[in-house]
Amino acid sequence: MPCLQPNYYFCLLLCFVFCLLLDLFRLFNRKRPDVKTTTDWFAPIIWEGTYNRQVLEKYYKRRNITIGLAVFATGKFVDQYLQQFIQSANKHFMSGYNVIFYILMDDFSKLPPIELGALRTFKLCIVFRRHEWKDLNYIYMRNLHMYVLEHIQHEADFLFSMTVNQIFRSDFGVEALGKSVAQLHGWWYFGHAKNFPYERSPNSAAFIPFGEGDFYYRGAIFGGTPYEVLAFIEEYKKGVQNDARRGFKSTYERYLNKYLFINKPTKLLSPEYNWDPNFRPPPQIKRVKIECQSKSI
Repeated sequence: MPCLQPNYYFCLLLCFVFCLLLDLFRLFNRKRPDVKTTTDWFAPIIWEGTYNRQVLEKYYKRRNITIGLAVFATGKFVDQYLQQFIQSANKHFMSGYNVIFYILMDDFSKLPPIELGALRTFKLCIVFRRHEWKDLNYIYMRNLHMYVLEHIQHEADFLFSMTVNQIFRSDFGVEALGKSVAQLHGWWYFGHAKNFPYERSPNSAAFIPFGEGDFYYRGAIFGGTPYEVLAFIEEYKKGVQNDARRGFKSTYERYLNKYLFINKPTKLLSPEYNWDPNFRPPPQIKRVKIECQSKSI
């Protein structure tokens, strides 16, 4: 009888793990039958009631992780939003874990008073501009890319990038951690896929043809490992630059959606994690984690 090759056992192990994960996903589906809890590529969609916080806490506490939260605040956005963003994040974002707030500003003199709890600190990062950079999102991403390469990747195990015009309303915890984390857009999640506002011009690097696409993701929240954040920013910069050479311009959110269409996220956050308070939450929204205060920058 011929000896079985090592890769045979490896394949058996993969099949076992796959079946185990599938069983877990089915278990989650039974907890929230009113919503979609997994994608077609088996990435979990995180809703209230679809995760066991105690099990996750036990796992991540042993790893002694640090989570970074980067936010961009310039001009009127500093006065209107920064203090309430940091205060609410200090209370609700990754409570009980090491957190570093990376605040990207162009004028440190406008920094409001910041009081943080235990295990929390912040770092100020000056925003550099060039005269040819007009779009605020592009300016932010160029600077964030530089700081991730310079030091953030050595300080944080996970990194979230968020717009400043948001308020944390309840726990935003370790259930949101993953290799690549995307935020489902609350408005479009409940809409029809054919109406998703993807970039439809074939001339753009953000182009997604009609009939294609998975979800529509909101640009207000994106995260994952620092490596994955870097990978997205590099593709985003490349897309913007290629479009500029052709005299075309799309939006940050559309470039993000194109990237996540090609590079599927490993975890999706339900609309509970970013809800517009101007709209009455539907029955599927059990607990709002973050409220978006106005149109994103």
